[in-house]
Amino acid sequence: MAHPQAPSDADAPGLATRRSAVEILDSVLRHRQPLDDLLSGKAAHAGLAALDERDRALARNIIATTLRRLGSLRYLLARFLAKGMPADAPLVEPILLVGAAQILFLDVPDHAAVDLSVRLTQATRHQAHYAGLVNAVLRRMVREGKAALAKLDAPSLDTPGWLLQRWIKAYGSETARSIVIANSHEAALDLSVKSDPAAWAERLNGQVLPNGSVRLIAQVPVPSLPGYDEGEWWVQDAAAALPAHLLGDVRGKTVADLCAAPGGKTAQLAQAGASVIAVDRSKVRLARLQENFGRLHLPVETVVADAAVWEAGPFDAVLLDAPCSSTGTVRRHPDIPWQKRQADIVKLAALQQRLLDNAVRITKPGGLIVYCTCSLEPEEGEAAIGSFLARTSAVGRKPIVAADVFGQSEFLTADGDLRTLPCHWPSPDTRLGGLDGFFAARLERR
Repeated sequence: MAHPQAPSDADAPGLATRRSAVEILDSVLRHRQPLDDLLSGKAAHAGLAALDERDRALARNIIATTLRRLGSLRYLLARFLAKGMPADAPLVEPILLVGAAQILFLDVPDHAAVDLSVRLTQATRHQAHYAGLVNAVLRRMVREGKAALAKLDAPSLDTPGWLLQRWIKAYGSETARSIVIANSHEAALDLSVKSDPAAWAERLNGQVLPNGSVRLIAQVPVPSLPGYDEGEWWVQDAAAALPAHLLGDVRGKTVADLCAAPGGKTAQLAQAGASVIAVDRSKVRLARLQENFGRLHLPVETVVADAAVWEAGPFDAVLLDAPCSSTGTVRRHPDIPWQKRQADIVKLAALQQRLLDNAVRITKPGGLIVYCTCSLEPEEGEAAIGSFLARTSAVGRKPIVAADVFGQSEFLTADGDLRTLPCHWPSPDTRLGGLDGFFAARLERR
């Protein structure tokens, strides 16, 4: 028996938006493609370009919400699927996930979430015969889903077990739970401003954070905000803005910014008067950095090179923002828990040691090195620096004190390193709380 053909996108408002969301989600979960790449740039999903700004925002919100609550959604769908997820129709799972996320978490009419999911199944080759299943499961989700969701321990479900256990071991059960809860909320927009944070906070309807960053909830696309075209600020999480300050007064000094893209820390150094060379192995990412610096009207020299073997200097200071698992940035990048594997951390830790070795080689005696990662994993932070210091006498730790981090003593470890967590800086308004998980150590070249 032939299945009825789904109406065209023109006859089904919202279908193109859901199709883009489903296909992007499938690329993230099944093919492990980074979400950021699929949302913008040359690798962006083609369907997004055909959507207006409102529908693009809705697609992004659907995808992000689904990823933030993926464990809970999968748990509930498993309960509602008597025979499990169809093995011969890989798009059925993302279709069901997207439909369920709209029903349970988003301000979308239930009938629209169900109807568009069914239409999408009908219009998708090899999955059309599962349209009845999708309809039945999502209708049950409408009837029973919210009550079933209320009984779940979402924090224990919405982070992969292996990652949650790592955080429990590193930070204790209570803090690990607070991290997961913080990760379940979308991050606010943080800006590093060139001058007068209070004035910009008033103009942008934001607030000034203890480190001078301006935090707001953006109601319009970032390029539409006042001050963007004039280059008065750049987007940078408040935690990411801390490591550059650890180099102190860099006015007139030569500084190498290793693994520099996307360039927020580079901009801080240039704005502070340093002569900066931004090094990154990605020509594309450095081109974006240069484009942004044109908007900011800041000078920068860029070099496309592998920072682990690059020969230059010696420099007065080196900032090394090392490639890492990025597990401290889940608030902004909800695909990370579902993209990473434990083996990734081992490989990255080895790379970080090679980068540290070269950072030392290109630093003048008496110069400073700041090593940082946006990871919550000790192997990429505390243990990485401990291991490095144990095998070299060329540098020593220069402990970070509260004055270096704007009086935020809760950010300091017993060894004098920086450690921020997503659950730091809580706010009654969850949209304005938290910051990225960052580690930083300051070393002095002997």
